[in-house]
Amino acid sequence: MTTIMILLLLLLFAFSTVFAPLPNSPKHQVVVNAPKFGIENDMFWKDGQPFRIIGGDLHYFRTLPEYWEDRLLRAKALGLNAVQTYVPWNLHEPKEGQLEFHGIADIVSFLELCHKLDLLVMLRPGPYICAEWDFGGFPAWLLTKEPAITLRSSDPRYLALVDSWWGVLLPKIAHLLYHKGGPIIMVQIENEFGSYGDDKDYLHHLINLARSYLGDDIILYTTDGGTRDTLTKGTIRGDTVFSAVDFSTGEDPWPIFKMQKAFNAPGKSPPLSAEFYTGWLTHWGESIAKTDAASTASALENILSRNGSAVLYMVHGGTNFGFYNGANAAQESDYDADLTSYDYDAPISESGDVDGAKFKALRGVIAKYSATSLPPVPLNNKKTGYGRIQLEKTSSLFNTLDLSTKAIESENPISMEAAGQMFGFLLYVSEYTTKGKRSTLSIPKVHDRAQVYVTCLSEDKREKAQYVGTINRWSNTHVNLPNAECSSTTRLLILVENMGRINYGPYLFDSKGILSAVYLDGKPLLKWKMIPIPLSNLNENNLSFNNSVSKLIGISARKSSPGVSLKEPAFYSGNFVVDKVTDTYMSFNGWGKGVAFVNNFNIGRFWPSFGAQCNLYVPAPVLQRGNNVLVILELESPEPELMVNSVDRSDFTCDSNHLKVREL
Repeated sequence: MTTIMILLLLLLFAFSTVFAPLPNSPKHQVVVNAPKFGIENDMFWKDGQPFRIIGGDLHYFRTLPEYWEDRLLRAKALGLNAVQTYVPWNLHEPKEGQLEFHGIADIVSFLELCHKLDLLVMLRPGPYICAEWDFGGFPAWLLTKEPAITLRSSDPRYLALVDSWWGVLLPKIAHLLYHKGGPIIMVQIENEFGSYGDDKDYLHHLINLARSYLGDDIILYTTDGGTRDTLTKGTIRGDTVFSAVDFSTGEDPWPIFKMQKAFNAPGKSPPLSAEFYTGWLTHWGESIAKTDAASTASALENILSRNGSAVLYMVHGGTNFGFYNGANAAQESDYDADLTSYDYDAPISESGDVDGAKFKALRGVIAKYSATSLPPVPLNNKKTGYGRIQLEKTSSLFNTLDLSTKAIESENPISMEAAGQMFGFLLYVSEYTTKGKRSTLSIPKVHDRAQVYVTCLSEDKREKAQYVGTINRWSNTHVNLPNAECSSTTRLLILVENMGRINYGPYLFDSKGILSAVYLDGKPLLKWKMIPIPLSNLNENNLSFNNSVSKLIGISARKSSPGVSLKEPAFYSGNFVVDKVTDTYMSFNGWGKGVAFVNNFNIGRFWPSFGAQCNLYVPAPVLQRGNNVLVILELESPEPELMVNSVDRSDFTCDSNHLKVREL
């Protein structure tokens, strides 16, 4: 018996040794739960704790990458814990199959920076984004598809293109989802679709596509206006997709939040204003939009004081650099293009200033409801006026173009997109024979602005083009051609400007250029040449202008005629010296209408004669110490002394007519 007892003890010791936990086994480890962001009990929950979203829209594509961290830190100083941003398809795929994710299009770096700064992200990948951005974020090459595709629909040809785009984008950002250790807590499906259509198959397709790349753990959400009609059309019932709302800042939010509950599953409807408007957009020809700081702050407190969440649209607007501004049109001819500035009267100004009344008022409200103390407010970035910049006429636009080669020929005019010119300008050229009388020219459909010139053709010399009138999309009046006493035929030159594609509403399918026949005394004028004008856009060649301005103007001053002519499109250039690089503004008071480039970077459109924007913002990263070059394409009438002033502040006091407020 003693022997048996000894053997049993030995066996027990052996088994306890074999099955003893190892020092690094789970029993000896601290178990860390994976990050989790979810919705329960009509609240947001972050890592097991109730969470209130106090966010703001800040678009990476409206701020230079060198300033991303600066603007994000200012948003944190306001008290925000989240950033919401759109993803514009046209920035990332400017030509079909040509994908861009560098420079200002480096969305991954932007998202990683948000994570580094402990800011959560609500991502809005579209494919339609609105955003007062050209074509609502759609790439212009979609307009070239034949037969025409139906945008924002379950059209299989459209969906195939969306599948291809999201098939590139979503895998790039999937590792940055919150439950994988990244900053992205929610991903939006489409954008305010209930204000546009009622195609549930389309929405379900996008949901399934997003889930296939992002999985089931990420919150998908829709945003729609706070009415029963828009929510009915734009949301997906049940708990598959969270339905958020937006509404005018002055409205009582709580009846709308109550309505929101009907479009979410029980317990899945935390009150969220996904676009709490801090300001508004402005079109050319309008007074700059301004909203009251105190009333805006009061409206925000009405939401936060009852445990609601809100995303400020915008917290920082930024700038529509290049040709990317959008436009609105309540009717086909009722066209209004947006300013280059997207300041939006946001609490953080276009140049990053945070000393305004609205920033202070909103910060005071947010501080009362923030879970942590707010960071200190940074100082404004320094701005410098570098003084007067003397320009000289470098070349007439027409003299830089070879009207005989590099032209697309067609019996009738074709659109800019069909000619491969997606942005900027296209020159249409034809000829006619004068009959000793004044003729009338009409273009029933031009998008958006056509300046008309005539010149006599001669065997021994090129006559200077004579301006005869402008045909605008919004007025569409005819012009009278002069009774030119030409020895041969008369050449007709029509310079058409794409002023920005419509980004919202039923007229979204907004092709540019001459979209109808051109009539001379009631009869169609045939045999046209279309000549693209290669002014590069924002995202081409990593923000540079690809030297296309330099190539156009070249050393072509030898072609330039002396003096300044009214209504003659021409390039002007000048140098200015920078000792210490800071932000600045270019003042175009006294100039007509055109586009400006600093060191080959397209800083945007100017139109001080129409207002309200007089100055264009030039961020410091565009400048360099020492010599800098300003080039402008002036379409109409240059300032008499050919002078541009570099100043230290914005100015929205140019000739303005009225203030229109449009529903987004």
